[in-house]
Amino acid sequence: MNTKNSLLSSAMLLILLALLSCSSANLIKKEEKDAVAIKVMTFNIRYGSAEDGINNWDNRKEVAFDVIRNYYPDLLGMQEVLKFQLDETLDQFPYYDYVGVGRDDGKTGGEYSPLLYLRERFIVDTCGTFWFSDTPEIPGSKSWGNEITRISSWARLFDKFTGNVIEIYNLHLDHKSKDSRIKSARLLLKKIKPNIPTIITGDFNSSEDEETIKLISDSGFKDTYRFIYANSSHEGTYHRFVGDDTGDKIDFIFVSNHFKILDAEIIKTYRLTGDKKQYPSDHFPVVAEVAIDDRVK
Repeated sequence: MNTKNSLLSSAMLLILLALLSCSSANLIKKEEKDAVAIKVMTFNIRYGSAEDGINNWDNRKEVAFDVIRNYYPDLLGMQEVLKFQLDETLDQFPYYDYVGVGRDDGKTGGEYSPLLYLRERFIVDTCGTFWFSDTPEIPGSKSWGNEITRISSWARLFDKFTGNVIEIYNLHLDHKSKDSRIKSARLLLKKIKPNIPTIITGDFNSSEDEETIKLISDSGFKDTYRFIYANSSHEGTYHRFVGDDTGDKIDFIFVSNHFKILDAEIIKTYRLTGDKKQYPSDHFPVVAEVAIDDRVK
C-alpha cells in the first residue's frame, strides 16, 4: 500500500473513532441527565362538584387523566381537588402516593392542594399542611381578607434515584384578596429552609407583575417557564374552558437556585367531542423538567 494512502486511512480512522467517541459521550450525558431530571407538574383540576354542564368532572376527567398519563410527572402539585377526585386519580395511577389534607378541617373536608409523588422514586421524610392566616397551624383558619380558606401542603422528600433531599410546597392562593396573596407569599417564604433545594408549585391567582410573584422571585426562586421562554405570548393559564391563552400566566413552578432548569411547557391539551373542544380543566397545566445543579450543592 502507498505510504501516503496508508497515512490518510489511519487519519480517517482516528477521526471516525473520535466522532464515535463524542457520540457515545453525548449519549451518556443525555442518559445521565434523563436519570437525574425531575419532571414537575402543577395542575388546577377544577373542583368536581362545580355545576359546569358539559365541562363537569365526569365529562372531562378522562382528558385530565390523559394529561397526567402522557406527561408522567415525578411530582404533581394539584389544586381544587376534592376527596373523591383525589381517590379517582389515585385509582387511575396506583404508582403515585400523596401528602395533603382538606382545607376545611385538616382531614378530608373541602378542597385539597395535594402533592402526588412517584413512590418508586421518592420517600417522604416529613410533610405537613399550613393555613394562610395568622394561625397557620389551625385547620380552617383565615385572617387576611380571603373569604375562602387557603392552604399549602408540603413535603421533604428523599430522592432514591440521586440520593438528594428536596422540599416541595404546593399551594392555591386567594382569587380576590391581593393583600391575602401578598401575606401568603411572605408566610410561605418564612416556612422555606434556604439550605434545602426547594420547588414551589401552585395556582397563585397572580400575574407576573404583581407583588406576590415579585416576592417569590426576589427571594431567589426562578420561574421555570420564564427561564426557558424569556419573551413569549399566548401564555395565559386560566382560560375558563374555552382555551383562550391570551390572559395572564397565574400557574407557576418555581425552583430555588439549587436547580438547573432543563425544560418547561404550558400544556394546552384538549379532546375533540363532536365539533367541541373538551379541555381537562379551566386551567392549563404547567410542566417543567429540572435537576439538582451539583455546582450549587
